Amino acid sequence: LAPYRGWFPVISSLCCSNFVYFYTFNSLKALWVKGQHSTTGKDLILGVVAGSVVNVLLTTPLWVVNTRLKLQGAKFRNEDIVPTNYKGIIDAFHQIIRDEGVLALWNGTFPSLLLVFNPAIQFMFYEGSKRKLLKKQLQLTSLDAFVIGAIAKAVATTLTYPLQTVQSILRFGRHRLNPENRTLGSLRNVLYLLQQRVRRFGIMGLYKGLEAKLLQTVLTAALMFLVYEKLTAATFTVMGLKHSRKH
Repeated sequence: LAPYRGWFPVISSLCCSNFVYFYTFNSLKALWVKGQHSTTGKDLILGVVAGSVVNVLLTTPLWVVNTRLKLQGAKFRNEDIVPTNYKGIIDAFHQIIRDEGVLALWNGTFPSLLLVFNPAIQFMFYEGSKRKLLKKQLQLTSLDAFVIGAIAKAVATTLTYPLQTVQSILRFGRHRLNPENRTLGSLRNVLYLLQQRVRRFGIMGLYKGLEAKLLQTVLTAALMFLVYEKLTAATFTVMGLKHSRKH
């Protein structure tokens, strides 16, 4: 069961995060586009706004708890790392607030704000590929949605992976060294952690574990976009509306 450690907080975080992101992205798009043709630039801007202003600030506490529960019980070579003992999501929230303060729930916020480019790049690539396909056919097939969703996430993850590594370190936050100025993860801390990783593992150390991350995120995103397209089409059918191809 070790590979499934922390599965429930992961599912909870993904549900909340994806709901907030999809809802915000499409709501902003509906307000801005208003029946006109969307563009790659608009998709990128909407993705950044949806990710930074809403998604990061609302869901970061869930991801902090999620990261700690996943790493709980793991054996670390670094003796400076403080072990944790959480009974579940609620207990993790309680202990973090009690021992480290409320702001500790937003550990790693700075790299998270930088990482809004991950879903922004993902949506930009997906929407652009989708528009090109819809010029040649009436609607996306299940395979189309799955493939372009997978490729979009693979591109976004590869480009932003070094920041995701730093984000996880800051979210874990259970380190005995340098406890000050760690709450939001300043630019200095981000650059320091990147530099230390390069010094210890070389330039490829920035991409250590990328294979596993790609397997997880690419399949998740591909299935998410597939289900999203099917649910959207079904909703429009039930409502008796025509799903506009220009979106």
